[in-house]
Amino acid sequence: MTTAINCHNSRLMDDSNQPSSEEAPGNFYLCRTVGLFTGDMRRCRKWVSRQNVMIQLLDWMLRGMAQVMFVNNPLSGLLITAGLFLQTPWWALNSLLGTLVSTASAIFLGQNREAISAGLYGYNGALVGMLMAVFSARGNWYWWLLLPNMFMSMLCPVVSSALSTVASKWDLPIFTLPFNILVCLHMAATGANHPYFPQVDIQPHNPQQPRNGSTESLDIIQLFLSVPVGVGQVYGCDGPWTGGVILLGLLLSSPTICLHAMLGSAAGVLTGLALAAPLRDIYSGLWGYNSALSCIAVGGVFYVITWQTHLLAVVCALFSAYMTSASSRLMSVLALPACTWPFCLSTLIFLLVSSEIPAICRLPLSVVSYPEENRRNRRRLKASEGVRRSEQGSGQEEEEEKAPPKENTGTDFQSVEERGSV
Repeated sequence: MTTAINCHNSRLMDDSNQPSSEEAPGNFYLCRTVGLFTGDMRRCRKWVSRQNVMIQLLDWMLRGMAQVMFVNNPLSGLLITAGLFLQTPWWALNSLLGTLVSTASAIFLGQNREAISAGLYGYNGALVGMLMAVFSARGNWYWWLLLPNMFMSMLCPVVSSALSTVASKWDLPIFTLPFNILVCLHMAATGANHPYFPQVDIQPHNPQQPRNGSTESLDIIQLFLSVPVGVGQVYGCDGPWTGGVILLGLLLSSPTICLHAMLGSAAGVLTGLALAAPLRDIYSGLWGYNSALSCIAVGGVFYVITWQTHLLAVVCALFSAYMTSASSRLMSVLALPACTWPFCLSTLIFLLVSSEIPAICRLPLSVVSYPEENRRNRRRLKASEGVRRSEQGSGQEEEEEKAPPKENTGTDFQSVEERGSV
């Protein structure tokens, strides 16, 4: 999700570690077939690059729909889009329109073509279009809403490019900051009483409202369903089936991302229970979506997968849930939603963490890929560094053996006498 750079353009292809077709033909062809549809579908991307512009644009849009969840896979984007249509077709249509306009705007502005083809200029537009429809008080099929949708989506590459200029100095991604800025800007400019584009009236938090302090009223089934619902709330959807389809799309691309999405959403649910949040908000997934995104980002996308980073991802998810509670209270005073501000702020803080533990290794943005590929690239890098060091060590030993022996002269004794006289 980082429009600042191309997160998929400097990966290493090491065919020497793959089994040959003579050694294990069945396993080889099975792995190769599965690899066509999982990960980032690199072969499909190369094939699409040779097709006409309409096929390329469709691939970029589907990748942009999936990049909201840090996934660069058009099939995953297709599944996620199907999940959005399962929720509400009008919302899904607005999301696709936002992705299309944002991608076309990036092409017009001459942004990095590799980043565009990876969907990195489409995901903010997808969220802008989706959430503008979600927060519209006019309901579904209000066609005039497409006008501000297109305008705000067109601005996504502009805001993204400006933020990337600043964030690149620290090698940081911009995540969904353009989406947060533009949606809040639109809602603050229109408000609940606008004659053409009224927004849902968000009331300030009432401090006199009693908190949920009883566990007797807990619905265990609803509590478990709130985990996939929290994943679906990344796109503003509160249906468990939509969340399940989105998780299926994540599983197709990266099981690690799917696992951390569920783990982060569950951490948000537990935090909501610990803070005695209203059960209605917990069941609707409002406590899970920011935590899910934070857990995915730290748990293998921007850090190499280790047990230390798994623990760090859970802590980041809990921190993001706390920040969700605080930011929703503060922004409700302005009649604005929390959006994904908690995810952006909490995850950026954790990406700036400095550690002397080698296992906690943050990857440069130029080599970030999906978690499994990140781990393979890290292993290859370590192996190449080990070979390079061994070659340098053997070369130094050979030079020392070939070097002529030093002759004993009186300089050594002279230096000793000089040091003694001093």
